[in-house]
Amino acid sequence: MKFAGRTQQIAPFLAMEFGKHAAALEAEGIDVVRMNLGEPDFGAPPLVVEAMQRALLERRTQYTEALGIQPLREAIAQHYAQHYAVTVDPAQVVVTAGASAALLLVCAALVEPGADILLADPSYPCNRHFISTFGGNPRLITTSAATRFQLNSELVEAHWSSRAQGVMIATPSNPTGTSVPFDELAHLCQFVENQGGYRIIDEIYLGLSYGAKPRSILSADPGAIVINSFSKYFSMTGWRLGWLVVPKPMLPVIEKLAQNLYICPSAPTQYAALACFEPESLAIYETQRLEFARRRDRVITGLDAAGYRIPVEPDGAFYVYMDTARFGVDSMTLARNILNEVHVALAPGHDFGPAHGAGHIRLSYATSLARIDAAIERLQRFAARFAEA
Repeated sequence: MKFAGRTQQIAPFLAMEFGKHAAALEAEGIDVVRMNLGEPDFGAPPLVVEAMQRALLERRTQYTEALGIQPLREAIAQHYAQHYAVTVDPAQVVVTAGASAALLLVCAALVEPGADILLADPSYPCNRHFISTFGGNPRLITTSAATRFQLNSELVEAHWSSRAQGVMIATPSNPTGTSVPFDELAHLCQFVENQGGYRIIDEIYLGLSYGAKPRSILSADPGAIVINSFSKYFSMTGWRLGWLVVPKPMLPVIEKLAQNLYICPSAPTQYAALACFEPESLAIYETQRLEFARRRDRVITGLDAAGYRIPVEPDGAFYVYMDTARFGVDSMTLARNILNEVHVALAPGHDFGPAHGAGHIRLSYATSLARIDAAIERLQRFAARFAEA
């Protein structure tokens, strides 16, 4: 069987491959601390679960509008007003089958074959694969600790060319947990807009920011295309529900693509998600955000004591991006050895781009403090054993 050439451009998602290896070890009765995936351990709050049960009992399981049910689009718009002081017309909100479907729609709508779309190296691997699937060229720009492993206006201006069509930026970022300073992001977006380019801003982890109150780029650039999700802040990974905020001229194109590519998001999940915005649920989410901050601090302290260097402290999401150069081996080998020897599953840096991949590993602290402590103890033991060798 001959497969389409585009499939050769897509590498396996190593974070998930290491999850398969972890599952094999667990099947042998080995306890593995899984820190390879960004999946909150909390689960959906009670009101959301109850709303899902109610939707199923009431048989709200038929197709909905391709852009999502109107009450949910309105609730999302209201969330922007209440939490980010941004006015969003509900008509601009597009509910999708996860943030992945949002990326699918945006890339299908905007990416021209051969065009450059600028991304940071490191960045979430699926972003560049969506771009290449539609014939675009994901132009990875090497970043550094000095720029918090993020793009800035200087880098974008230096790498912009006649082939450039737009930028895709995640803030806070996966894999680094770092954010682009808001004024810098606004300046960058202004430059790209002046060049006639589009700005795709991934705000999936915006709700999981620690420190200054987060701001949506929509408050500075209402023409930006924003991607968000119910997976991370709202702890609903397997429910597969996300959303877009798009300029109104994009809506007819996005609607017809959604109709053809997946018809509509899950109906019962949409009705359940309405309960995410109830005060009781929002209070739970805020408690969870503070717990993630505690987990971050525990991880940073423990890794530092064990000699795992973190070049930039994360200010959002639930990841740390560790510099593992001191171990003297490729991160793929190192992650495999850590999994096999001390049974902690991590994600090798190769997933997130070639510039730093060989010398960095991503750790997700989206698990309990007890499991974090177990992982830190094992990683300390591994580091000591490695030093002895």
